[in-house]
Amino acid sequence: MRSYSDIQYGKLGHELQRLDIHLPDEGYEFPIFVYFHGGGIVNGDKAELYSIDTVVSRGIGYVSVNYRMYPEAKYPEFIEDCAESVAWVFENIGKYCKPKGIYVGGSSAGGYLSMMLCFDKTWLGKHGLSPLDVTGYIHDAGQPTVHFNVLKYGGVDARRVVIDERAPLYHIGTDEKYAPMLIICSTYDRQNRFEQTMLVASTLEHFGHKDNVMLKVMNRTHCSYCRADAFDKDGNNQFGLLVADYINSFN
Repeated sequence: MRSYSDIQYGKLGHELQRLDIHLPDEGYEFPIFVYFHGGGIVNGDKAELYSIDTVVSRGIGYVSVNYRMYPEAKYPEFIEDCAESVAWVFENIGKYCKPKGIYVGGSSAGGYLSMMLCFDKTWLGKHGLSPLDVTGYIHDAGQPTVHFNVLKYGGVDARRVVIDERAPLYHIGTDEKYAPMLIICSTYDRQNRFEQTMLVASTLEHFGHKDNVMLKVMNRTHCSYCRADAFDKDGNNQFGLLVADYINSFN
């Protein structure tokens, strides 16, 4: 694996506006997966990943992104950072390899962020990009209503189910087309997360997008398939396999 660490992507030069690139040792042309970590938009780090080896060993480049978080950041700075990181990849990844498509995803809070970029064209649009420029999305265990910490830091009970412009679900149906996407959730996910994710899938189908949406339900707890104990007998991370199989289905 060839790795390039702590690359500055943000024009503000903030210490959290950095990303890591991990590429297969052999070859020059790869699909690229841009990944936003979880942690409730309050913690987490681009280096805390267990799926990199599984993904990269299957011929996929992995870009892991840090972004500003609460309590120092405020809404929507973390969304803006993720959009800027994707724009950086589109503009600069050619210096490291020839991309065979650029895919965007995240887990938990990162899934909320990837959904916001996918369903609300405002954020990528600020960088001259459309959500449709992304080859495909992988939304893993993200909250499709207003994220609970967006509510909390806005002075609202975090248990509330709120759907407004800060919620990915609010924007579904405002565009005629969406890029292909894999949506992952668990039967024993966080309270309300499974039901809300099923509503996302149902709403997409309601607007005629069933054919380019794949839903994967894991019989696990929240993101447990992403973690250090989620490896099979061959040393493959479960989330990494889901990512690699989905992306390689396009190639």
